[in-house]
Amino acid sequence: MATPMIDDLKRLYRMTWWALMLRGLLSLAVGIFIFARPLDSVAAFALVIAFWAIFLGLVEIVHAFQLRPMVQHWWVILLSGVVGVAFGIAALVYYPTLALTFAVVWVAWWLMATGLLGIYATLQLRRMGTDWGWPAAFGVVSVVAGVFALLAPPVTLAAIMGLIAGFAIIAGIVLIGGALKLRSIVHP
Repeated sequence: MATPMIDDLKRLYRMTWWALMLRGLLSLAVGIFIFARPLDSVAAFALVIAFWAIFLGLVEIVHAFQLRPMVQHWWVILLSGVVGVAFGIAALVYYPTLALTFAVVWVAWWLMATGLLGIYATLQLRRMGTDWGWPAAFGVVSVVAGVFALLAPPVTLAAIMGLIAGFAIIAGIVLIGGALKLRSIVHP
């Protein structure tokens, strides 16, 4: 005997399973496209970075003016937004070099910062007398990877695109699986 709540859930599933399927198919297509057309994908990635910076910058500018009556240092958010918009415009003007350089440098610094923090954590663990070998290895590997990322930008860019493609393919498979599961609940 079906309860009203179960009927509501089935109705909701019936209305939404196809959206998961579309998202899954799109995600899968993007992942496959990145692997099949890496140069086109890198060019698109550069555009995403540029437009993302412009969009976030505009949002921060609007947010700064909203906070102006309540926050003394609202201008810091405004400045951040202006810098974001300026970077986005510059990334379009100097397309694709600036955006791709940004991506490589960002990843490299992120790896190095993570590694240095890992090494710091290792020192703290060692002082406490606990196991510190794996965190130390992680820290060193991360710093070395960061330096390598700066020294080999094409390899770094390929790794970034590979990670995006891999994530897109896995997400696509999971979303399609979820959509099929929802559909099977509605249409046994």
